[in-house]
Amino acid sequence: MPNVAVPRPLLALVLAALAGLPAAARAEPCDDLAHQIAGAIGGKVGKRAGPSIDIRLAGPIKFDVTCRAEPIVQATSAEPSPSAAFFRDLAAASEILVGEPAARVEPIIADAYRTALSERRKSFIQQNGWSASCYTDPGSSAMRTLCSVGRIPPR
Repeated sequence: MPNVAVPRPLLALVLAALAGLPAAARAEPCDDLAHQIAGAIGGKVGKRAGPSIDIRLAGPIKFDVTCRAEPIVQATSAEPSPSAAFFRDLAAASEILVGEPAARVEPIIADAYRTALSERRKSFIQQNGWSASCYTDPGSSAMRTLCSVGRIPPR
């Protein structure tokens, strides 16, 4: 392949055009997913650490999106019992992530939470290509409930 020199004015023009693209056009799929979820639950995209992106919300609920083989959305709450907003927002985020209606996902997440609480262990519920899991730690002051929803990686 011949070595071709690109004239500086042309290179500057191309770089300027790329810089002018909307952020979503340049973003990785996980960044786009985090922005969609943040918009749906009234949050703002925060810091990225490796494959995880924080979504900031007011109050005791924290969200993050982690993208590896398949994306996962996770919510944590420091409340003694998660609020209705915890389940509602996680279900709305899950709808974007796995494509199931939030109204169908929300009771499944709530069941996983109740099972984790009553059996004092992590609860894991599989559905059609996705799963919901919850973990509770009633003795903790920082994180009392952690629930996540994600696609099940194909085998």
